[in-house]
Amino acid sequence: MAGRPTLPTTVLKISIGHRLFASVLLAILAVAAAAVLLLRHNVLAGFGDYAAGIELDRLDELSTALARQYRAHGGWTFLPDGARGDWIARELARLERVREAAAADAAPAAALAAAPAAPAAPAAPAAPALPALPAPPAPPLPPLPGPRVGDLPAPPPAPPAPDPAPLPLARRIALLDAQEAWLAGHRPDPAAATVRRALTVDGRTVGYLAITRAARPGDALAYAFLNELASSLWQIVALAVLLSGAAAVLLARHFRGPIRQLAAGSRALSEGDFDVRLDTRRSDELGDLARHFNALAARLAGAEAARRQWVADTSHELRTPLAVLRAQLEALQDGVRSATPDTLDAMLRQVLALNKLIDELYALARADVGALDCKPVPLDLWTLACDAAQGCAARLEAAGLALELGAAPRDAVVRADPDRMRQVVDNLLENSLRYTAAGGRVRLHAHAHDGRLDLILDDSAPGVPDAALAQLGERFYRVDASRSRAHGGAGLGLALCRRLLEAQDGTLAFAHAPPGGLRATVTLPLAAAPAAGRKENA
Repeated sequence: MAGRPTLPTTVLKISIGHRLFASVLLAILAVAAAAVLLLRHNVLAGFGDYAAGIELDRLDELSTALARQYRAHGGWTFLPDGARGDWIARELARLERVREAAAADAAPAAALAAAPAAPAAPAAPAAPALPALPAPPAPPLPPLPGPRVGDLPAPPPAPPAPDPAPLPLARRIALLDAQEAWLAGHRPDPAAATVRRALTVDGRTVGYLAITRAARPGDALAYAFLNELASSLWQIVALAVLLSGAAAVLLARHFRGPIRQLAAGSRALSEGDFDVRLDTRRSDELGDLARHFNALAARLAGAEAARRQWVADTSHELRTPLAVLRAQLEALQDGVRSATPDTLDAMLRQVLALNKLIDELYALARADVGALDCKPVPLDLWTLACDAAQGCAARLEAAGLALELGAAPRDAVVRADPDRMRQVVDNLLENSLRYTAAGGRVRLHAHAHDGRLDLILDDSAPGVPDAALAQLGERFYRVDASRSRAHGGAGLGLALCRRLLEAQDGTLAFAHAPPGGLRATVTLPLAAAPAAGRKENA
């Protein structure tokens, strides 16, 4: 049964500007949220210590009274033996009563001192003495001290509350001796946070007043501050949105131009325009991307030029032998020439040249796609090269060239395909035979080093210009095209040698030879074990 037709899926396209806006906005909001949380933590953590310090400053009168009594008694012997837990609260109440009484006594005297003096009256006759006024009433007795905490009736059980009210200040004060041992007042929990003030007598620390930090000493003030801050969060959010929009617009304008150029350049490349180039003046990653794009465009342009040149050279090389064959066949057909053995040999040479060209093109095409058939085996490359040189000795001698063979290397066994390596050596010898002037010489030698074998073929003049050395090994490249074609070369032999060696983990390099001609160096890795029975050639 046929399946249901699938509907085309649409991908939501989000522009870079929107992405940047969202990124900057989230970053600003995250920083603002982190700042608010950190501020809240610091406020809630530090308000308690701040409030306890303020409370400790309010106990100056108590500190002075305790120091005075310590000096008068020579120690803490004035503390009661029992009920020390609420002694600090009773002492604060006593000091409060003394302060109120002193304030009440000082009020009438201050009022009399502040009243204006009456003007002096004129002298009058002496009046009879008045009876003495009654004595003023005695000042009221100070109020009785409040009941002790232990005598207060137990409060009725209150309903459970999630957040109990903090203890008053009088219930959180402790008196400690110089060794910080408890003397009176609240017994502080070792795990509770406390604020302390030293009690000094004659420059000597005799004890400490310690205040235990309340469970929530400044919660109301702290939360009021935080609530006031929370009312400004909307303004912070609005400012964050505006800043994000401005930053996104600037960043998008900064990045969108190069990206649009890159997109346009990529579109041009896809349409076959390899001459497009991007601006590389930027010093960031987009500038690096533009430089890489230009390098890619240059490589593609070079590849396209090489492809067109290859097509033109291939058609030209194929046309030459075909044109010769056609001319000879037409001459035979018209009766201009007769079918003599020389005519047939000339036609056969053209067919063989055409067949050789097609075989080389086929081998290069297979090497390009990695389908070149190579069967590497342990091979004595020096022996193979010497055998190929000896086989070409007669042709070299006929061309007026002397063949020289160097000493055999200590190790010349490599892993390579014998047929492919014989093809490489034959092509190199053929190149020297074609382009070395008569009376010259061809020298073959080799040496092993660093696990590799170098097989070197030197010939004498004429040499190769410096500018042409780098191009040797390219397809259809010839230093002198007219001379190469006259000698039957199509410019594929050295290119084929290089590809055959690359397929076997080898290299082919060209340089100036000491005799004045061209040096071709074949390099291959040595095999693990040398082959026995290697031929020694002097």
